[in-house]
Amino acid sequence: MNPSESILPGIDLSVAIEYVTQYFVASLRIGAFMISAPFFGTRYVMPQIRIMLAMVLTVIIATKTPLPDSATIGSAFGIALMLKEIAIGLSAGLITTIWFAAAALAGEKIASTAGLGYAAQMDPDAGGQTPVVSQILTLFLIVTFLALDGHLILFSLIMRSYEFSPIVVIPDLRVFIEGGIKAAGWMFLAASLIMLPIVTLLLMINISIGVITRSAPQLNLFSFGFPISMLGVFFILFISAPVLGYAFSDLVNATIEDVEFILGGLSGG
Repeated sequence: MNPSESILPGIDLSVAIEYVTQYFVASLRIGAFMISAPFFGTRYVMPQIRIMLAMVLTVIIATKTPLPDSATIGSAFGIALMLKEIAIGLSAGLITTIWFAAAALAGEKIASTAGLGYAAQMDPDAGGQTPVVSQILTLFLIVTFLALDGHLILFSLIMRSYEFSPIVVIPDLRVFIEGGIKAAGWMFLAASLIMLPIVTLLLMINISIGVITRSAPQLNLFSFGFPISMLGVFFILFISAPVLGYAFSDLVNATIEDVEFILGGLSGG
């Protein structure tokens, strides 16, 4: 009997290994984005969910974009391709994270102004103590991001990035360095715009408390000032929740536009 007839039809181990290798290379960009992106990169999203979602999206990509062969993957050029894929995914996710850090920065400044800087909890994502106000604003931003289908839009941008920069092409990655620096500047500006009205009202409350305690020394800062400041900041946050919702909506839209512009820059336009 011919030895080739003993092999099951349609099964070739070498071809299967090559397909698996190409599939792995195609999943690097999406997997790196899932690790560094907001919400999906946090510890309260199980790694199994990230892996499963990345593998499902890779199935779509693997059928629509040219993949390098096994010989190319094993060469120095293939290693450069894999590093490029990881760099694109990580950069897109980190730039989004930088934009979203505006909420945490605004919450930290609000908490320190209101005397709530000591009211901090352990944040596993930040790896340290984070003020409660920062966590509240960050969760508010994440909920707004999901409600506006921002995660779906970012996924579509990552899928379209294979058209701007196919796997077999190494583009100029300096656009991510420039985009990260600009995103950091916009992050500080967005945080200032978010916290400025609230901090201004808190400053007025603190000035009023200073005038009162100066007029009546028996009303000292600890017995009179701190309770008023803490009640004032929560009341201000409560009445400004709709305005914060619109501000976070604009922040999400600006983040998506910036990521789209940076990914589009991979093709030189």
